[in-house]
This record gives sequence, C-alpha cells and structure tokens, in this order.
Amino acid sequence: MSFSRGLAGSVTRMMKAIRVSKFGGPEVLTVASDIPIPKPGESQVLINTKAAGVNPVDTYIRAGTYASAPQLPYTPGGDAAGVVEDVGDKVTKVKKGDRVFTVRTVSGSYAAYTVANQHATFPLHDSLSYGQGAAVGIPYFTAYRALILRGNAKAPETVLIHGASGAVGLAGCQIARARNLHVIGTAGTTEGMELVKQNGTHEVFNHKEKGYVEKIMAATNGEGVDIVLEMLANINLQSDLTLMKKHGRIMVIGNRGNVEINPRLTMGKESSIIGVMFGNSSMAELEEMGAAITAGMEAGWVKPVINKEYSLEEAPLAHRDIISNTGAKGKLIIKTQ
Repeated sequence: MSFSRGLAGSVTRMMKAIRVSKFGGPEVLTVASDIPIPKPGESQVLINTKAAGVNPVDTYIRAGTYASAPQLPYTPGGDAAGVVEDVGDKVTKVKKGDRVFTVRTVSGSYAAYTVANQHATFPLHDSLSYGQGAAVGIPYFTAYRALILRGNAKAPETVLIHGASGAVGLAGCQIARARNLHVIGTAGTTEGMELVKQNGTHEVFNHKEKGYVEKIMAATNGEGVDIVLEMLANINLQSDLTLMKKHGRIMVIGNRGNVEINPRLTMGKESSIIGVMFGNSSMAELEEMGAAITAGMEAGWVKPVINKEYSLEEAPLAHRDIISNTGAKGKLIIKTQ
C-alpha cells in the first residue's frame, strides 16, 4: 500500500491491482500500483484481499465476448477472501477484522483491496485458508445452484458430474455426497480421476476412453442417471441424453461451441436440458446458497482444492492456464499480497 497527497494536503491510500484498459487476450492484464483503495458504500464491505479466485468467466469478460461488458478500465474478478478492513453504516452481517469470502465484488478481486456488497460476503471458517476461501465463491455457488436450486436433486437420486476434476465439478461432488446422492464422476487423466475419488464419488470414469458412456450405463444397471452436471455441453450433450432416466435433467454449466443433438431422445423419457448461470441468482438465493455452504464449512465437507497459485504479475498466465488446461485439477488462485 502507498499514499498519494492530493489537494489541501489530503492523503489518498493507493494499492496494487490488475487493470484492463482494453478488451483482448491475457496480455491486457497489467499491474498498476497507483490505484486508489475503494471506499465501501453504506451496505458494502471493504476487504483486505489475501487471495482471489480465477474463473473461466473472468477470461470471457476480459476478451469482450461476455454478454455484459464492464466499463473500461476495470479490475477483474468476483471471488476473493481476506479480512474486513471497513464496513458501511448499514452493514450488519460482518465487522472489521472478520475473515470473509465473497462470491461477487463491486470493484474487482484481483487487487490488494476490494469492495463487495454485504449480501455477497460470507464468513470464512477458521479451518480454511484464504486461498481455499477464494476457491469457494463461483464454483460452490454454481454447483449448488445447478444441483439443488435448478436441478432439484433429492436423495437417493444418481448424479453424473461430467468433468468432475475442475473447481465446479469437485464442489458438485462434495455437495452431492453431503446430500446423500449417488455420485458418478468423470475426469480426463489418471491424476484427475484419483482426485475425484477423494472428493466423494462412488464411481469415476475416464471421459477420454472409448466406450466410457456404456461403462457408466452398466454401472447403473442399465437404468442411467437422474441428473447430469455438464461442464462442456458442446462435446457431451448428445451422449448425456442417452444416459437419462425418465424425467432426468441435464444441467448445462459450461459450453464452448455448437452441438448437434437428437431432440427425440428427450421425448420418451421426458428429460430436460436446463441452462445454469450463477449471475441470475437473486439476493434470496445468494442467502440460501451462502447459508448451506457456510454450514458445510462448519460440518467439514466443504474442502476446496487448489491446483495452482499465481502472483498478481502472473495473472496473464493464470488466464491462459484456465482455458488451455485439458486436465483440470481444482481451482486457480491469485495471491494478491
């Protein structure tokens, strides 16, 4: 943190942050050391950020391809963990000195300090590190939204988590197991499969192996699955449809292109393809998800897995890795201080 003296001798505290001044590739992520520390509004929290989570959506926004674009220049990131530095007059959920994590920020999380609304700020349990706290936000809230709020999963249903070794997939494994579902996961590497096993799945399959769909069907005694959490619909949606039980639900969490499917496969089983976007969550849904996930921290089943940590200066590398990595193994984290 540095200081800048303004008019009439006033002092402005400055911080280091990533700034994006134009949309483009990872190279547009630049470090600035002269960014004023933001001030919280009446219902907002200023957080001394210790770690920020990197999510695929961060790269889409940076590239200018996301549905809504921020005003330039901006600081990326929505997931953060740290210590409350200051609070607005109407904040009641947290106080100065509390350990917290966020699932949305107002000013961006790739920075030494960030501002978040109090309804998007939650207590970080002492059992979790700041890096783990920064790995909770979008992955766990998205998985919960897909599985529980949109998918209406209920025990003893069977869920297939397609691409379970990534951050959202591992969160889905933990949530599903805590909800007493039968959990099947897939991964693309031996290391990824082992990680998925360690995080609650009953069976795991390699989705790069020929015939793995048939193996999943055999593992369910030919019945198929009730719910699919799908991370790459443009590759897997057609095969997902063949795995559905009657009234099965495919929850589309991720997609990177077009796909051709046979809609007739939805008819006989009256199955559904349901899109999931965390950004559509209402304040009430945020509160429900936050309550469930913080309870999971207390119970001990929320265990975020960190794949790799980066410095602020390495933010461009983190953005390259999260898109190009073909063997996901947990969450990418930026250490902001």
